[in-house]
Amino acid sequence: MYVAVRRYEGVTDSAEAARLVNEGFVPLMRRVSGFVAYYWIDAGNGVMVSTSVFQDRAGAEESISMASDFVRDNLASLLPNPPEVMAGEVVASA
Repeated sequence: MYVAVRRYEGVTDSAEAARLVNEGFVPLMRRVSGFVAYYWIDAGNGVMVSTSVFQDRAGAEESISMASDFVRDNLASLLPNPPEVMAGEVVASA
């Protein structure tokens, strides 16, 4: 399995960001080949984190591209700073 993690700082309205992600982005993620799970986390203090889990690297990489496009087109005013993006193979799990 592969995971993509995106950490956003400076979120201006976490409730509205969560609503838009849930209504608009989650359905897109479910259509990506190899989709396993998606989580959007409110870490508090203007920080939100997304975690996308896929069966293969291609799905994780596609999710990074899709997230960038979705934020640009739908969340730019709520997520004004570029995210820290990490991706890689799952090497341990429980």
